[in-house]
Amino acid sequence: MVKRFYVDQYVDQILAGNRVVLSRAITLVESKLPADQELAQQVINRLLPYSGNSIRIGITGAPGVGKSTFIEALGNYLILKEQKKLAVLAIDPTSQRTGGSILGDKTRMPVLATQLQAYIRPSPAGNSLGGVACYTRESILLCEAAGFEVIFVETVGVGQSETAVHSLTDFFLLLLLAGAGDELQGLKKGIMEMADALIITKADGSNLEKARVARAEYINALHLFPVPPSGWQVPVQLSSALENTGISEVWKSIQEYAQKMQKSKYWQEKRNQQHLYWFRETIRQTLEEKFFAHPEVAKHIKEKEQQVISGQLSAFAAAQELLNLAYK
Repeated sequence: MVKRFYVDQYVDQILAGNRVVLSRAITLVESKLPADQELAQQVINRLLPYSGNSIRIGITGAPGVGKSTFIEALGNYLILKEQKKLAVLAIDPTSQRTGGSILGDKTRMPVLATQLQAYIRPSPAGNSLGGVACYTRESILLCEAAGFEVIFVETVGVGQSETAVHSLTDFFLLLLLAGAGDELQGLKKGIMEMADALIITKADGSNLEKARVARAEYINALHLFPVPPSGWQVPVQLSSALENTGISEVWKSIQEYAQKMQKSKYWQEKRNQQHLYWFRETIRQTLEEKFFAHPEVAKHIKEKEQQVISGQLSAFAAAQELLNLAYK
């Protein structure tokens, strides 16, 4: 039987930087057991005053763009050159067929995983929006309380997850790969609008010239977008994790952004809006879970699904009947 800690033990050990206890606290956050959830929220509430002091960086890009390699290169630079403590919250895709998840991020970042100042926590995406783990936000707060100054949140790939990651982080990095087809046509406008920097990866060897051409195309494309609310001019940069080029320039852009946004108060305003977003999102998620757990809903949902499939009831009417059963 696993020994259960008390709230004070979790709080004291996390503030002391104990990674084993930090990992156990994140496991509590991810647990679906009511007792674990209650304990996790007590710990988080106690640690809230010690959170919020990191730079939260979202990192996304299509599969094959080299996210893990880029994260390892940037992470090693931050630890070795900037003396930062780094936490990487990497979201692994969950199989919709088996429910399983590989959780192999540490194997994809072999050097970073051995750094004493780095903490890598892979989490299964589950059924949450676009592959962003439901409780990543709470994990960020716990890592901040443990003293991590920079936090990366890596998504599973380009898709709807970007909206959720954007609502978790201060700076949003979009990684792109030149020479993989029509770069501009294949990129969604919404993702471009959310990005605070575009990084063209693998800009080395025979791919360097393609990367330079792609950079010019993206710079021209950005001129067609309205000025973001922050007033920030989105940079388009080249990087090569293989040759370790362009990595320090990425960090300089992030620092410049943080300084300007904190000076203009946009930084805190954005975080305030994020707090409200997750407040409402938690209400929506909790209501959905309670709805499907309702005994009357569980009893009749298969019947209503068949009526919708057979055309006996519209989807709206069937849903309304179940809602009436749950909230009569």
